Amino acid sequence: MKAAFDYIIVGGGSAGCVLAAHLSENPSARVCLIEAGRRDTNPLIHMPIGFAKMTTGPLTWGLTTTPQKHANNRQIPYVQAKVLGGGSSINAEVFTRGHPSDYDRWAEEGAEGWSFQEVQKYMLRSEGNTILSGAWHGTDGPLGVSSLCAPNAVTRAFVQSCQELGMPYNPDFNGASQEGTGIYQMTIRDNRRCSAAVAYLRPALKRSNLHVITGAQVLRIVFNGSRATGVEYAARGSVQTARAGQEIIVSSGAIGTPKLLMLSGVGPAAHLRQHDIPVVRDLPGVGQNLQDHFGVDIVAELKSHDSFDKYNKMHWMFWAGLQYAMFKTGPVTSNVVEGGAFWHADKRTSRPDLQFHFLAGAGAEAGVASVPRGVSGVTLNSYTLRPRSRGSVTLQSSDPRKAPLVDPNFLADPDDLRTSADGVKISLDIFTQHSLSKYIRKINFFDGSAPTSATFEAYARQHGRTSYHPTCTCKMGQDTMSVVDPQLRVYGLDGIRICDSSVMPSIIGSNTNAPTIMIAERAADLIRGNA
Repeated sequence: MKAAFDYIIVGGGSAGCVLAAHLSENPSARVCLIEAGRRDTNPLIHMPIGFAKMTTGPLTWGLTTTPQKHANNRQIPYVQAKVLGGGSSINAEVFTRGHPSDYDRWAEEGAEGWSFQEVQKYMLRSEGNTILSGAWHGTDGPLGVSSLCAPNAVTRAFVQSCQELGMPYNPDFNGASQEGTGIYQMTIRDNRRCSAAVAYLRPALKRSNLHVITGAQVLRIVFNGSRATGVEYAARGSVQTARAGQEIIVSSGAIGTPKLLMLSGVGPAAHLRQHDIPVVRDLPGVGQNLQDHFGVDIVAELKSHDSFDKYNKMHWMFWAGLQYAMFKTGPVTSNVVEGGAFWHADKRTSRPDLQFHFLAGAGAEAGVASVPRGVSGVTLNSYTLRPRSRGSVTLQSSDPRKAPLVDPNFLADPDDLRTSADGVKISLDIFTQHSLSKYIRKINFFDGSAPTSATFEAYARQHGRTSYHPTCTCKMGQDTMSVVDPQLRVYGLDGIRICDSSVMPSIIGSNTNAPTIMIAERAADLIRGNA
């Protein structure tokens, strides 16, 4: 019997949207995209500032980590998107791609064909930059990338304070040099969020050979021997099966992908047997090697209402909404996370080992401290770019409705703790430079104190959190813990690939959305035989 589809893509996040668009370019290829979340119709998705309202709620899976034994046994909210467009629909829209050496390291770790020189063309193919061009940037890609027209005054003061501390001004973190401070470029086009769903999927929806199913949770991948042949999913009160004639591509993210593989019998055999799941393929690396950026925030109160917090007041909120509705201008066009820096905790390093995000507001994200009601504030976040700690994603049950056990194992490596503490110290130093300090009335937890290294370490343990960058849980490579080969094919199985941040051999030293889109761009060529 003829299969209903040629390709089934499981997960409509950043990578899934890219794949659905490219694979359906061939009118004879029948493509099905299955997403557990809803369509991206929430208006907050498309307002750049809406990110601040979406780190909890129905557009996320509501995950929490296991107790983090190196972070005071805290269970930390672990935001993963549950909506078409995935993380690109709810993230802070910061567009960075990492250091070229990150990709060269992938090649050294067994990901042949993924060095920077080999993948750069896919970065440029995806990028539609409205300001920058040349050897480091694409201008005709579907992913809209732009610069803010009018950064907030305290954001500009942050960039100046970083320069006062000794950092060079950098107008392009994705150019020839990563280090320095500046205003981030954003995945924003025409003052609206440009998610992967908007950039890639929406133009493809008119194709008759592309079928998109939302509100459908995939329960398992169906195998005939070692070949993946279909997908069983629950939608609208019934369980259905979709069959694939050529390939199933799992693009459910670094948490969802290993969970689905293990539920389907692919993973560490002993762990699967613990949950009475028949083993299709013993792959010990599935769910292991979890890497994430451990972000630590410092919040400061301002002397006046100079940040976006003033728009929490109803009359200012109304004015901002009216300005955006009528002219597509004003504070709603900002992502709040306007400024940043890449810098060195270890001055001996040839590349930055810390990244900073400056938010012209306080309490914008779930789990981050705010300021008293009626007070305006700012937030400075820092994280270790290449952590050594390794965590895991495992099953707590064979029931697909049960959340997996997510253990990032934050700060397990002493070097991560030292670098995180250095990030806190540098953040405090930035706050106390002339340009920013003149706005600040009080720095939470540090005002008037003389902190030591132990103070900074204790602060990191208590206040650090995920930076929403889980990766590497189905890593690409050629060792015994690798799950996919350099063509993203699952070892020992046929008709199945993985395409999302889980295949990264090691974490990229920056935000991870743009690298994930690059992976999907190259995967589309691999699947079609064009790479």
